[in-house]
Amino acid sequence: MTRATLDHETSNFQLEREIERPWFRHLITVLIVINAIVLGVLTYHAELPSGAVLAMEVFDHAVTWIFVVEIGLKLVVYRMQFFKSGWNWFDFIVVGVSMAPGGAAFSVLRAMRVLRILRLLHIVPVMKRITEALMKALPGMGAIFAVLALVTYVGAVMATNMFGETDDPEVAQLFGDLPKSAYSLFQVMTMDGWRFEVAQKVIDDGNPYAWIFFLIFIFIASFAILNLFIALVVDALASEQKALLEEGIHDIEEEIEEEFDEAEDQRGDIVKLLTALRAEIAELKQAVESRER
Repeated sequence: MTRATLDHETSNFQLEREIERPWFRHLITVLIVINAIVLGVLTYHAELPSGAVLAMEVFDHAVTWIFVVEIGLKLVVYRMQFFKSGWNWFDFIVVGVSMAPGGAAFSVLRAMRVLRILRLLHIVPVMKRITEALMKALPGMGAIFAVLALVTYVGAVMATNMFGETDDPEVAQLFGDLPKSAYSLFQVMTMDGWRFEVAQKVIDDGNPYAWIFFLIFIFIASFAILNLFIALVVDALASEQKALLEEGIHDIEEEIEEEFDEAEDQRGDIVKLLTALRAEIAELKQAVESRER
C-alpha cells in the first residue's frame, strides 16, 4: 500500500468517525425539526412581514445545502456501500427533491421538502424500531388489503343490484354503477356520515331493510377486517420488542462472560502469586533452620 493510499484511508476513517459522532447526528436532527417548523410557518407567508419570510427562506436554503454536504460526505466515506441501505436511498431522494428548481413546474416537488422531517424515522432509535416493525408487517397488510378489496367488491355488486335501479338522483349517484357503489361503501366502512348521507337516502327510496345490509357490511369491513390491521401492527411491534429484549439479554450475557473470564484470569494470577509467595516462605524457613543448626 502506497503512502498516498494509506493517507487517503486514514482521512476516510477520521471523516467516518466524525460524521458518526453523536453531536453530528444531534445537529442534523435539530436542523430537521427546525426546518420542518419553518416550512410550516412559511405557509402563512401572506400574513408575515417580508423580512421574516426572506430570513426563513434563506434559512431553508442553508439547511438544504447542509443536508447536501452531509449526503456528499457520506458518499465520500461509504462510496457505493452508501446505496445498500434503504434509509440512505430515502435520504438521497428527499434531499434531491429539495434541490428542485423553484419554477411552477417543480412546485409540487418543492412542496415535498417537508418530507425531510421523515428522516427522523431512522435518526431517532425508537422511531426507527417502530418503522422497521411496520415495514415487516407490510406483507401481512397486503393480504388484509386483498381481503378488504374482495369484501368491498362483493358488497358493491350487491348494492348496485339492490339499490342502483332507482329514479332518485341522489341514490343513483351513490349506487348507480359499480365504481359509485364501491366509493359509497368505502364511506360506509369509515362510518363518516354513513347513516344520513348514505343509508337514510336508500331507506327513504323504498328500501326499509337496507340498514341490515349496511350494518353487516360495517361489521365485516370495519370491526372485523380493519381490526386485523391493528392486531398485525401490534404483533409486529411485540416481535420487534422481543427481538430487542433478546438482543439486550445477549449483550448482558456477553458482558457477564467477559467479566467471568477477567475474574478467572485474575484468579489465575492470584494463585500464581500465592504459589510464588509460598515458595519464597519455604525458602526463608529453610534458610532460618540452616542458620540455627
